[in-house]
Amino acid sequence: MLNDESLIRQLSLGSSEAFTAIYGQYWRQVYDFSKLYLRDKDYAEEIVQEVFIKVWESREFIKENDNFKGLLFIITRNLIFNKHRKKVNEDFYKMTILRAMEESYDIEGEIDAKDLSRYIDLLINELPPQRRLIFNLSRKEFKSYRKIAEQLNLSEKTVERQISEAIKFIRQNLLFIIYLYTVV
Repeated sequence: MLNDESLIRQLSLGSSEAFTAIYGQYWRQVYDFSKLYLRDKDYAEEIVQEVFIKVWESREFIKENDNFKGLLFIITRNLIFNKHRKKVNEDFYKMTILRAMEESYDIEGEIDAKDLSRYIDLLINELPPQRRLIFNLSRKEFKSYRKIAEQLNLSEKTVERQISEAIKFIRQNLLFIIYLYTVV
């Protein structure tokens, strides 16, 4: 049997056999994690399918030395909170985040800047298309709100609101990464 790094390397090259092996190895962990937040087992099963669809769709960006397990749970968490918000046990989520924030630790020691940058890029790619475009124009091309508004024929207030929502989404998900590293 191949180790995780070999499987991920083969997956990134498009191997359906590697994908099947990875699915077999991780589906139960994704399912159990989903059940922490979802009360309905059918929704949890649906999340598992969607997580692995996302893994397959982004396979060429996954590197063998990445924290694959962490990536799986980030995708899972995002799908749960984005698509099934009403089914989520939000109180449990809030308690886990508060507990993670209360514990003192050095996240830089656990996630190097390169990995963090990759996770942020993954999060940016999950933004709705217009919000992602506005965010990238602001943060990567360093355009002012006014310039973005003119370029996209929007009001400055709309641009400001879109960037605010993007930052809020990224912050929430970064808190989740911190949570993962305190329990994994």
